[in-house]
Amino acid sequence: GSGFKLLPRWHCCLFRLLFIVALSFAYFSKALTGTYMKSSITQIERRFDLSSTHIGLIDGSFEMGNLLFLAVVSHFGAKLHRPRLIAAGCFLMAVGAFLTGLTHFFMGRYSIAACVDPLKTLDHVPEIQIEPSLEDNKGKSVEYILCHYAACVRDSGSSMWIYVFLGNALRGIGETPVTPLGISYIDDFAKAENSPFYIACLQTITLLGPMFGFLLGSYCARLYVDIGYVDMESVTITPKDSRWVGAWWMGFLVSSGLLLISSIPFWFLPRSMPKQESEENHETPVCEILNKTEDAQSNNQNFKLTEIAKGFLPSLRRLLGTPAYFLLLCGNILKFNAFIGLLTFKAKYMEQQFGQSASRANFLIGVLNLPAVAIGIFLGGLLMKRYKLSVVSGAQLSFATSFMSYLLMLLQFGTKCDNIPIAGLTVSYNGTKGVLYSREMLFSECNRDCFCSAEEWDPVCSDSGITYISPCMAGCLSSSGHGKNTVFHNCTCVSTSFPAGSSTSVRLGQCPHAKDCSRSFTSYMAISVLSSFINALGATPGYMVIIRCITPELKSLALGIQTLVTRTLGGIPAPVYFGALIDSTCLKWSMKSCGGRGACRIYNSDMYRYHTEKFQFTLFKQICQKLLTSIIIVVKTFADLPQSNSVLYF
Repeated sequence: GSGFKLLPRWHCCLFRLLFIVALSFAYFSKALTGTYMKSSITQIERRFDLSSTHIGLIDGSFEMGNLLFLAVVSHFGAKLHRPRLIAAGCFLMAVGAFLTGLTHFFMGRYSIAACVDPLKTLDHVPEIQIEPSLEDNKGKSVEYILCHYAACVRDSGSSMWIYVFLGNALRGIGETPVTPLGISYIDDFAKAENSPFYIACLQTITLLGPMFGFLLGSYCARLYVDIGYVDMESVTITPKDSRWVGAWWMGFLVSSGLLLISSIPFWFLPRSMPKQESEENHETPVCEILNKTEDAQSNNQNFKLTEIAKGFLPSLRRLLGTPAYFLLLCGNILKFNAFIGLLTFKAKYMEQQFGQSASRANFLIGVLNLPAVAIGIFLGGLLMKRYKLSVVSGAQLSFATSFMSYLLMLLQFGTKCDNIPIAGLTVSYNGTKGVLYSREMLFSECNRDCFCSAEEWDPVCSDSGITYISPCMAGCLSSSGHGKNTVFHNCTCVSTSFPAGSSTSVRLGQCPHAKDCSRSFTSYMAISVLSSFINALGATPGYMVIIRCITPELKSLALGIQTLVTRTLGGIPAPVYFGALIDSTCLKWSMKSCGGRGACRIYNSDMYRYHTEKFQFTLFKQICQKLLTSIIIVVKTFADLPQSNSVLYF
């Protein structure tokens, strides 16, 4: 009748171990899924024919869903069955990931080729009435136009990206109870001296998730989107082509399975467990576990909402009125903006600037950048523990590492590759360099009578290293070969930029970057890894400074406000406006079948790098100002305190 079950002590230990292992796997699975989403950004953008701004909105939907329920779950979750809430959260994340991947199967086959041979056109189409919104149908065959309208009907499926948005938001909602309730559950039953160790194990395993997420993204990006359904010999593009779409859906189905498995153990764990006793107090052979009907612990925490509300606003006013905390919070918001913006589009930057495939870009991030971050975080905590850094020293270390990492980040933008020579876009048809934005410059005397479409993007490469946006624009009259091995001959535009007697043939695909670009990419990766390591080195000291610069009773509120504000003002808007900056550098947009702008095919590399560098430099200046001011305040506040009161114990 007491509501207690008496179980042997080894059952208690088993439950503790099971919870730690289950929570670690849940952390690993959710981190893997989140970073896989980041690694699939380019694939989703191309598959749904979206701009970078739209893809940034989709990426931010996770934060929207997460923040929508974060405060409610964090407050009321502690009064409910926490393991089962975590299980429900993992299940919801699995459903969200599954919905995202399932969208692929309702989209139909991905089509990149023209409906008919682009070289077979008619001079006129007299008996077909064309809608005014469709431009320049002269020169298109009857079959081409009929196929165009069929494609227009199929294109209605492009709105399916909304389901990816909803799936990602659902995953954000499901992630809400996992972290706060998992950590609080551990802290409730573990000994005070063991709790940091358990949490450190969780964080260590969590760091493996992003690495495997990017590796999974690398593998899936190498596979064609419709693998198993199409003859790969008929696919005329390679993974380096801007139209290539990898099997993005496959990783979401894999991660959905992992999340579903991670939810199972939590359904069988008790609602709560007693506090783990010290070794000298282990005299009784049994331990007491509260069952589902036990409400003693809940009664102790059963505060009225009105009482909580009365104390919340004054506490929030005190917290934000602490100058050091407020400035550090502003610095973290700016830093998180820069971090999220760069992480979301880092693989895309490597693709566009250095001609890397999405698969290789994700692989390098997973095996080089993320391990450097993990080592940096570990060494930062080790430095604090080894040298018992004071609050002032911690603030100075955080500032120094931020300053150095941002200097290196700006330096890496100096490693560049020139724009690929593309006739009518980055060079003229006679090979003269200079970015050209006029639609009329896409045409020349050599192709003006070919009735080419300016919206086509089917690049071909000449032996001179100049890319033409289509065989028609190159003025080609015949072709030979099949699939990837197709070669176009007698291209009149090629002869204008070549010495007499040279080859006038072109092959399918965009021309590669110059050879010296590979050296620039090696320098870029070296600086990127070093910058990631140094930035991570100051992450733990900076986190602890925020905790120590406020009164103890405001710690929980301070960390909650930091999470809420940084994710609201950083995680949601950063991918959107960063994507808008990227869109502003596009040279050639794809056109949807029913009209309207699709995904970008080629960017102005110089402007892309310039806008990114300018954006980072602006944030860098503001971060330095906030950190310097906060250091001065921290020094004034703690300079006169005894060393024992100002040590950052880790």
